[in-house]
Amino acid sequence: MSDDPETARQIEELAADDRPLLVLDVDDVVLEFIRPFPHFLRARGFGLTLASFRLTGNIAEQVSGRLAEQAEVTALLDEFFHTQAEWQSVTDGAAEALAALGDHAEIVMLTAMPHKHRAVRRAHLDTLGLHYPLLTTEMAKGPAVAKLRGLKSRPIAFVDDQPQNLVSARGSVADAHLFHLMADNSLRAHLAPIPDDIMVVQDWQEATPRIARALGI
Repeated sequence: MSDDPETARQIEELAADDRPLLVLDVDDVVLEFIRPFPHFLRARGFGLTLASFRLTGNIAEQVSGRLAEQAEVTALLDEFFHTQAEWQSVTDGAAEALAALGDHAEIVMLTAMPHKHRAVRRAHLDTLGLHYPLLTTEMAKGPAVAKLRGLKSRPIAFVDDQPQNLVSARGSVADAHLFHLMADNSLRAHLAPIPDDIMVVQDWQEATPRIARALGI
């Protein structure tokens, strides 16, 4: 079962489904994050300089240049997610891709965020017409992906922008089809090489037919 008991509880609430399974990250896969987040920060007197693929150490006060400490970064993220409907839009091509894939596959969104933000994100996704089940987790995604698949050997694909989440999924579901997709591909320059067993896709237009083939739909 999932290492996060709240995630496990959410999974138990899902209706049974035998179709091929597509598990999706949300931020920078379904919803824009890295493009609107700097605008949010500027409105609060901070700036973002991505010298590495992380937030802590890259957020600074605009006036003083002082780097925000971890607690401040966490607080800013909390505020951003609380007000996400003001900032986050659907990534290019995602809605169309999911509409096409959803005719033949079970689609579940698995987002790494505090559970307290689940209701806000659920409402925002619904407003955007993305009515697919939403799970939150505060721990590694791999065990949640395994529990979502269940005991049946149905095909499964997992899409995420964070390589460590894809590696976690591989450790829990050895035959999962893994896809690395980023809303902003310029950030790839800050990543270590992606493992060979993870398929790198540049956008949803490229990802859609490859996911369909992987799921046999």
